[in-house]
Amino acid sequence: MRAGLATLVLLALAGYVFLHYQTGGARAPECVVTGTGTGEPYRLQPQQAANAATIQAVASSRGLPERAVTIALATAMQESSLRNIDYGDRDSLGLFQQRPSMGWGSEEEIMDPVYAAGQFYDHLVQIPGYTTMPLTEAAQMVQRSAFPDEYAKHEPQAAMLTAALTGRAAASLYCTSAMDPAPGDPGEIRGRLAHEFGDAVRTDHSGRDITVEVPEPELSPQGWEVAHWAVAHAAEFGVERIVHRDRVWEARRSVKGWQAAREQDTADGLLITVAP
Repeated sequence: MRAGLATLVLLALAGYVFLHYQTGGARAPECVVTGTGTGEPYRLQPQQAANAATIQAVASSRGLPERAVTIALATAMQESSLRNIDYGDRDSLGLFQQRPSMGWGSEEEIMDPVYAAGQFYDHLVQIPGYTTMPLTEAAQMVQRSAFPDEYAKHEPQAAMLTAALTGRAAASLYCTSAMDPAPGDPGEIRGRLAHEFGDAVRTDHSGRDITVEVPEPELSPQGWEVAHWAVAHAAEFGVERIVHRDRVWEARRSVKGWQAAREQDTADGLLITVAP
């Protein structure tokens, strides 16, 4: 009898755990890039997505083409798995494993993803024809890696991520988040946007709401570019809600991704709301 009761308790517990995870209650946070056609989604951790969004933002601030972003993302995927690590071969550091001893900057500078991405692009744009040569060749000319062919394997995912982060593929990146995010600071987000995008993005805020100016929102990809940046950084900055045109992402329903907004909630531009 005791054994039977114990079995029933275990079955009930197993059922609860299954339902809890399936409904997103205790699902590990992740970010998902949806593919086109029958392509499989590309999944990565929020930290990786946030770093990728920063790499793209720096390219945007410089007016660089999508190909530059794809090369940079594939390189960072290979060098650090898109993590801002403080270790590596010899004195290599950061997203691109740049070495202070080789003139890439100080340790503190290299550990700033904005600086590191800028250094990568500074070297990349010096390569004649980098936009048309094989990705692995362009990356190797910047990195001088002992494994020059390894960058190529990351190109499909890097291109998919680039399409989302540049805003060309609308509503194609979402991240799951805590249902009750930590309190956010609108000023901190505005400062970070300015640091990463420079003058390319203009913002204002009132209370917990940050508005992003988007010229010609129906035509320009910039709205989705910044919306995807915001969702990638949502866990870091306590973002509760993002509305762009007729789509909305909410922390409490984040496992559903971008959803159709109610008519009264639609926005011509981009609205980011942080948690209180």
